[in-house]
Amino acid sequence: MPGLYLVGLLIAIAGIAVLDARYRLFFWRAPLRAAVVMVVGLVFFLAWDVAGVHLGVFFIGTNGLLTGVSLARDVPLEELFFLVLLCWTTMDLFAAVRPVVERLSARRPGAAEHDEGRA
Repeated sequence: MPGLYLVGLLIAIAGIAVLDARYRLFFWRAPLRAAVVMVVGLVFFLAWDVAGVHLGVFFIGTNGLLTGVSLARDVPLEELFFLVLLCWTTMDLFAAVRPVVERLSARRPGAAEHDEGRA
């Protein structure tokens, strides 16, 4: 069924957006900074894909789940949405884990003396 993969990606992106909004992780914490990070990530990974296609590493096989729309040779439309999902999930995960790591390191015995020694 053409387009099924794209529908799945859009559902996953919607789920990540809900988590992001609920916990104010990435776009809902700093929208401008998040947009810049997202664009940089997308440009990097799209360039990576184009280089991989040029080197013959990446290619589109036969698959009835894709829409058939290509952004470039052997780069399907779905790749853009996959990369949005990849970047957004990574940044939400980073934003969710960072405060936990900071709290754990602050509770570590001797952390205050260690931090004072760096000043």
